[in-house]
Amino acid sequence: MDGVPESHNGWTFLTNHARVLAAIADNQSARVRDIAARCRLTDRAVQKIIVDLEEAGYLSHIRQGRGNSYQIDPAKILRHPTEAGQGLTVASLLSLLIHDEAHRTAPSGEPTHSPG
Repeated sequence: MDGVPESHNGWTFLTNHARVLAAIADNQSARVRDIAARCRLTDRAVQKIIVDLEEAGYLSHIRQGRGNSYQIDPAKILRHPTEAGQGLTVASLLSLLIHDEAHRTAPSGEPTHSPG
């Protein structure tokens, strides 16, 4: 996978649940195996995370043919008491995590905003 760092040991800033949610937000019809590859998780781990997110009301799915189409509830308040107390939503989290090249680079390939 291009641009994806090799695996590492130790802690990270994002949970696997956040990574899976961001991957689904980027492609609502992604297959579990594609989400797993993107997040560097096993298919089974992604399936469990999807179940967790659905049970908590952050995510739902509709069967479409042999695949699923996922729907995220952007208004759902984040779970941790610190974020929940501030009323931070899934939409606010995803706005930081979703990588959208169309908004980050101009047609010339130059950044549309200054770094830092």
